Amino acid sequence: MSRARGPSGRKRGFFNGEGAMEFFHHLMAEKPLLPFLIPLALIAWTIERWVFSFSNWVPLAVAVWATLQYGSYQRQLIVDDLNKQWRRLITNTSPETPLEPCAWLNKLLLEVWPNYFNPKLSTKFSSTVNKRLKDRKSRLIEKIELLEFSLGSCPPSLGLSGTRWSTCGGERIMHLSFDWDTNEMSILLQAKLAKPFMGTARIVINSLHIKGDLVLMPILDGKAVLFSFVTTPDVRIGVAFGSGGSQSLPATELPGVSSWLVKIFTDTLVRTMVEPRRRCISLPPVDLRKKAVGGIIYVTVISARKLYRSSLKGSPTRRQHSCSTNGSFGEHLTDKDMQTFVEVELEKLSRKTEARSGSDPQWNTTFNMILHEDTGTLRFHLYEYNPSHVKHDYLASCEVKMKYVADDSTTFWAIGPDSRVLATHADFCGKEVEMVIPFEGAHCGELSVRLVLKEWMFSDGSHSSNSYHVRPQQSLYGPSNFLASTGRKINITVVEGKDLPTKDKNGKCDPYVKLQYGKGLQRTRTAHSFNPIWNQKFEFDEIAGGEYLKLKCLTEDIFGNDNTGSARVNLEGLVEGSIRDVWIPLEKVNSGELRLQIEAIRVDDNEGSKGSSLGPANGWIELVLIEAKDLVAADLRGTSDPYVRVQYGKLKKRTKVMYKTLSPQWNQVLEFPDNSSPLLLHVKDHNALLPTSSIGDCAVEYQGLPPNQMFDKWIPLQGVKRGEIHIQITRRVPELDKRSSLDSRPSLDSEMPSNRAQKISSQMKQMMIKFQSFIEDCNLEGLATALSELESLEDLQEEYMVQLETEQMLLINKIKELGQEFLSSSPSLSRRSSGY
Repeated sequence: MSRARGPSGRKRGFFNGEGAMEFFHHLMAEKPLLPFLIPLALIAWTIERWVFSFSNWVPLAVAVWATLQYGSYQRQLIVDDLNKQWRRLITNTSPETPLEPCAWLNKLLLEVWPNYFNPKLSTKFSSTVNKRLKDRKSRLIEKIELLEFSLGSCPPSLGLSGTRWSTCGGERIMHLSFDWDTNEMSILLQAKLAKPFMGTARIVINSLHIKGDLVLMPILDGKAVLFSFVTTPDVRIGVAFGSGGSQSLPATELPGVSSWLVKIFTDTLVRTMVEPRRRCISLPPVDLRKKAVGGIIYVTVISARKLYRSSLKGSPTRRQHSCSTNGSFGEHLTDKDMQTFVEVELEKLSRKTEARSGSDPQWNTTFNMILHEDTGTLRFHLYEYNPSHVKHDYLASCEVKMKYVADDSTTFWAIGPDSRVLATHADFCGKEVEMVIPFEGAHCGELSVRLVLKEWMFSDGSHSSNSYHVRPQQSLYGPSNFLASTGRKINITVVEGKDLPTKDKNGKCDPYVKLQYGKGLQRTRTAHSFNPIWNQKFEFDEIAGGEYLKLKCLTEDIFGNDNTGSARVNLEGLVEGSIRDVWIPLEKVNSGELRLQIEAIRVDDNEGSKGSSLGPANGWIELVLIEAKDLVAADLRGTSDPYVRVQYGKLKKRTKVMYKTLSPQWNQVLEFPDNSSPLLLHVKDHNALLPTSSIGDCAVEYQGLPPNQMFDKWIPLQGVKRGEIHIQITRRVPELDKRSSLDSRPSLDSEMPSNRAQKISSQMKQMMIKFQSFIEDCNLEGLATALSELESLEDLQEEYMVQLETEQMLLINKIKELGQEFLSSSPSLSRRSSGY
């Protein structure tokens, strides 16, 4: 039998050397006079042995005394052990512990702040601030950009009055104060001001004061820590208005900007880290040093339980009455007629389940959703479906947060009953995680969901999937290691769509997709299906700095195009030579996905010399500004006086003004030497007295066009609600033009105008004969076919008329240029013309 530990073990081991020494030291500490008694005992023993004998009770008395002393020692050990156990038990089970000083924590933070926390937090917060500023703008600010971000060398003070621990529902919670008052912060913003100021201004945030109470909760056996503020903290921001640099306005205070910045900061804190909203710090055993910048997650809404109207909405008395603690549910309403559905929301992406009846509905609906960061919040909103009402009744909501962990795992957490924490951990991508989440603010009701983090994507182009870390070859998200000046192109192929929504009462769907990347705008052709197939490829120049590809799906309609969803994709981090095929769910709608194929290509210098690297002596850009349509009205009378100002690098030209129209026709040709400069079109409204106002602008992507081929396109205008401009652009190369003219063969486009006109005329006559025969025979199918052929023939005729008008304008301009050259080359004729 093994020897027991603790006091009983010491009692059994009385004669061991270690116990004897401990007892001796204890006896010497308790009885300081003992060293003097030992010589007296030896003297008494000598007298008793050699002089005369004492009675036999003296050894007995000594033995009894030693036994009593040892018993007192053992009792003291037991008391000490019991006190330790009691103190440990009180610490783990008491609602609150005494305050403990933590001055050492602030000293440690002061040492590690400048070289570790300051650069790390500055990098993380700068990206967050940039995104918040893009989403929310002041009325006085049209555009704002972050130029510099530094938190300074002064760290926050934690637990100045001490820290304490409390217990809530079996969870240990640490309380400490947070006080950050710094004047060394440096955040520089460049703002483009709106009317009536007009100009640029520099905004400097140089001081910050945040004061509140923090709580920290260890979860998952110490693998992570949740933290949040107990209540909304006090926030004060010091703002200065700078001058110099690229600023065009003097250093004057802008009204409302300081309060606007404080509101943005406070609202962000309330939404993200004020109870019960909590943020997470992961403590992984292994750090792979990978920065996750996005992911794909499959969300399955399984079922709900205990859904009762009295507990989800209504008076508090009815809630308490219906959710009694006696375990009886007989007082609940049956609610068999209640139909509910769940709306799943992730940032701007939302999806809805179908409506199900009963208090325990089953959905089992899976949605494909996209993460744009290493963290995300899934919100589940429960609604009651009422077929007779347009607006559905909101019942309750709950949420699940997720975060990428540096060891390639994922942490999920949610708010449980009584504000407790529900946390789980997925060790690898593809692992299913099921959670049962109670609805917030409701006494009854819970939602069962299944989450599968399908894939994490990293900033270096790699991605992790199904517990395997894939080499860097393809990614949609993350900061790029390549700059736009490297000459890379990004090819976007819009392959197809599925389950696209429609707002047409007749159930028709005529969708097309607009793509915007930087200032480049493209669009697909119009399809005629809920599951369209486009297979159209578009090319953009790569842009550094986290620029998103913005997709907008629209449906053509007689009374205006309807927006049927949008999406955004980060194109940075792509690796050359690989194609990424991905389904992108549409945001702000209930259904719909777009399939994209994305590829990054580096343009060689030899290839570039054929096109974008041509110098002024080798070629020129020929731009034909034909017309515009659906322009916004800039005048009070509901019209505009539009003209186009063309900016090509440092060169600027403009068209004539077309008065009182929203659909102007210029038919004007402009030429520029081809030096690969950006080509920008600014549509302006002409005013005789007041300054001109902008009614839209756009960028023309021409660098990748083949030489001596004319491209006809409609380009949507940016910065306005509507409006498109029709242009034709050609990259002229004289040598190639001569070769092509020598080597060209007759084709449909190279036909003589008279031959082509005669062919169109004969086709129209044949079509009219067909119409008459189909009408006489009452052949409806043949009549429908003839109508479609007639529409295509009309399109061909319109295209031919536009080509004739363009060629006419080009010919007139060439004649004028030749006349000016002839006059300038003949001095006598120039003098005669000047004399007249």
